[in-house]
Amino acid sequence: MKCKTNILNSLLIFLVFVQLSAQEKPNVILIMADDVSWNCFSTYGAEDYKTPNIDALAAKGLQFNHCYSMPICTPSRVKIMTGQYNFRNYTHFGYLNPKDKTFGNLMRDNGYKTAIAGKWQLNGLYNKLPGSLDKTRPFKAGFDESCLWQVTTEKKGKNGGERFWSPPLLQNGKFLSIEDNQGKYGPDIMSDFVCDFIEKNKDAPFFVYYPTVLVHSPFVPTPDTIGDGDRSQNANHTPKDKKLKKANYVAMVSYLDKIVGKIVDKVEAVGQLDNTIILFTSDNGTASITSKWKGENVVGGKGKTIDMGTHVPLVAYWKGHTPKGVQSNDLVDFTDFYATIASAAKIKLGKDDPIDGRSFLPQLENKKGNPRDWVFWQYQPYWGKFEGIQFVRNQTYKLYKTGELYDIPNDLHEKNNLKLDTNNIEAQKAKNNLQKVLDVAPPAPLVVGGRYAKKREVYPDWKNIVNPND
Repeated sequence: MKCKTNILNSLLIFLVFVQLSAQEKPNVILIMADDVSWNCFSTYGAEDYKTPNIDALAAKGLQFNHCYSMPICTPSRVKIMTGQYNFRNYTHFGYLNPKDKTFGNLMRDNGYKTAIAGKWQLNGLYNKLPGSLDKTRPFKAGFDESCLWQVTTEKKGKNGGERFWSPPLLQNGKFLSIEDNQGKYGPDIMSDFVCDFIEKNKDAPFFVYYPTVLVHSPFVPTPDTIGDGDRSQNANHTPKDKKLKKANYVAMVSYLDKIVGKIVDKVEAVGQLDNTIILFTSDNGTASITSKWKGENVVGGKGKTIDMGTHVPLVAYWKGHTPKGVQSNDLVDFTDFYATIASAAKIKLGKDDPIDGRSFLPQLENKKGNPRDWVFWQYQPYWGKFEGIQFVRNQTYKLYKTGELYDIPNDLHEKNNLKLDTNNIEAQKAKNNLQKVLDVAPPAPLVVGGRYAKKREVYPDWKNIVNPND
């Protein structure tokens, strides 16, 4: 009897130890919106939008005022998932090289349960690349579970369709057709999937990557605004009327905010709010929508290198850790998310991990950390027909490889090139410092062979330009 009691006590001690060990590793939820700039969130000064749930995260946590992505979706997604600058691994629009290690692989390999929901669009369908019809690509990218749009089916063509009303989706390898999802709203299906995953894995460390389909075009009514309207694929069309188009976009931002609140509520309901890092950002700027921000009209800049194409929100909340209601002016690059997530999970990066990021975990814990002095871009989406563009910036000044220099806070649309302003000592000093980054970057890419070329020039082994002493 005494032996059985000792065994039971040992088992209880072991279970407590396992639970404490799990709690030492926080859960991480990364929510990334689609096509929406910083200026569309009321916590950042938006006047046309109300985003109370994201505002609440910022009020309880940390708001970064200088987070920067790529101007268009795939380059941003490849960058954030792999922690690498595009010059190392980005070759085609709509493609993530299956050989690249993602933060999904990182987390799963280190004991996390992992899930992804939302937009995939990374199989290489546009160029019919090898493995483009492989349904297991999300799993191979490190995700145990998935609920995704555009894995092996394009928007048009056989089994294709839009992402909002009655969407075709691939859920854990099973294809859900338009008929299967008839009358359902894609973002509801995906966010329900995320909440179910959180419920199932509340007792183990989990990582959720939720690249939402909101608020990308088509700009259509949400469940809160559609009323008795058509909920089939026929509803997935942007109206021609500009006022109605804007009204739909505003409603979509509102619904995105509602989903953020829904996920936060689920984390709290399962008792994991004080053990979960919640990050909210966006992949790139707003599309062709004009929004009022701090008294001025700001036109969406998706696809462009101006601030409206590259400046995105970043709100972080980790109950009991993040400073309350603080706004940080530290620079954050999309390469930094991989390093930050690794640091949070207490994972030491190895030789197969990226070198281009810098963790902002210390800032989440109200410490100074090691903030960046600059953010770098190599922009060639392989979508249009222009040569690659390189530029670098700090909080104020932005320098292009071609020599143009802009004071962004005072020149959002980059109309006043300071290149010839020899009397601006501050600008000249910034230019000298930023030029040093461009001098150590690899050559900017060309469009060789056009949009559908099979091979691209990349520099995976280029030296460390962020942390040169590492």
